[in-house]
Amino acid sequence: MRTHNRRTALALATALTAGLGSAALTALPATAADDSVKVQYRTSAAGATADQAEPWFKVVNNGSAAVSLNQVKFRYYFKADGPDTQYRYACSWAVRGCANITGTFGTLAGPTATADRYLEIAFTAGAGTLAPGADTGDMQLRFHRADWQPLRQSDDYSFDGSRTAYGDWDKMTAQLGTATVWGTAPGGNTPDPTPTPTPTDPTPTPTPTDPGPAGATLFDDFTYTSSTDPAMAAHGWSVRSNPGGPGVPGAAWSPENVTFAAEGGNSIMNLETSTAGTGESTKHTEVLTRAAKFKNGTYAARVKFSDAPKYGPDGDHLVQTFFTINDLKAPMADDYAEYDFEYLPNGGWGEPSNILYTTSWETYRPDPWEAVNQHTESRISYAGWHDLVLTIDDNAITYYVDGQVFGTHDARYLPERPMSINFNQWLIDLNGQPGSSPRAYDQKVDYVLHVKDQVLSPAQVAARVGAYRTAGTAFVDEVPNG
Repeated sequence: MRTHNRRTALALATALTAGLGSAALTALPATAADDSVKVQYRTSAAGATADQAEPWFKVVNNGSAAVSLNQVKFRYYFKADGPDTQYRYACSWAVRGCANITGTFGTLAGPTATADRYLEIAFTAGAGTLAPGADTGDMQLRFHRADWQPLRQSDDYSFDGSRTAYGDWDKMTAQLGTATVWGTAPGGNTPDPTPTPTPTDPTPTPTPTDPGPAGATLFDDFTYTSSTDPAMAAHGWSVRSNPGGPGVPGAAWSPENVTFAAEGGNSIMNLETSTAGTGESTKHTEVLTRAAKFKNGTYAARVKFSDAPKYGPDGDHLVQTFFTINDLKAPMADDYAEYDFEYLPNGGWGEPSNILYTTSWETYRPDPWEAVNQHTESRISYAGWHDLVLTIDDNAITYYVDGQVFGTHDARYLPERPMSINFNQWLIDLNGQPGSSPRAYDQKVDYVLHVKDQVLSPAQVAARVGAYRTAGTAFVDEVPNG
């Protein structure tokens, strides 16, 4: 969360291609024919080890006739970290659409010192055709170990950490129909027309080091006595007290302003933010999970936004939130992720009055400010209780408010790393109400739910929460760390 105008969003293409350059491509061995293709490669994760491999590709039609992409397959060869190591494929973003690109793992019949597995990429009919000389545009692909342990890629046949700009790459093979038309496989292996299934293809039986089965759930009804209740820490929550942004410089983050009370038959968490018009008198509030272990799946919370203060004069530029986030490791790092519900009851960031934002983040640079995100907004009052649902799968990010789709954001903004779950309330600045009279605002939270790797409808969320409450279950956390 940062203090800036969320209406500022730069084109993704500009941010992602900045610095890639336009180095001349070196011709590599391949025989052009009436029908022929070649593969260009770069890596977005250049380290000898990485949380996940990030090979990005383009397929180029270097023949003289149009090519149907559903006749094209190509292979990226790598050395597994162990004979039983399993891998997962994902597409972050692709010009031709992630839904039109498939990834399948296979095992080489003749393994070498640098390759015993491969990732085969293929296309559906929806990917279309390539005219002579045309390319597919970016295919930003990735794969990771099923147990989310760091993978070693320095010994992988098709990996080259120095290739941070696209270039022809003959350490991959491409097929057009059943003919190999590009590249050299490790040890002279010739790709088969159909991948050899391996144990990485089916969904494995979870082990203690696996990231857990789909459907693993976090649910919390916030049945606590105070912010110092030992059960909060035992259940994985942190109540922020450390100074810093976002918000008014000099403000404190005050655990004592996070309280709990019964309301409407349920236990409710309340975040109070207060000020008397100075940074030193301003108290913000935030509650977040200590573990960053949440990624794809469904996130839901019932939140009460406030337009008016609980006491004192109105007008402050207030932000009331429910969001997921991970850390920005470097300016414009492409493995950053953040997904926000943000309600501004009195405007701010250049807005004059009520506005609700949902924002999906790819990355940003704090200084000078540069942002890569997609957002949806509604300029009406959202005072009162609202059911907020966010779903993330391999194709899109979808936000719901009170059972209705509020915004759907593109696959290019999908998360690469797990995140924490957060609620906070804070003041952007003190310009909306410059007076020195004390005032305070409340944001209330009824429950939070996360269901790993499953997309639930808002009705299914309500049914799941109702079942927990009927059973008297106030807290459950089945989502493993990792």
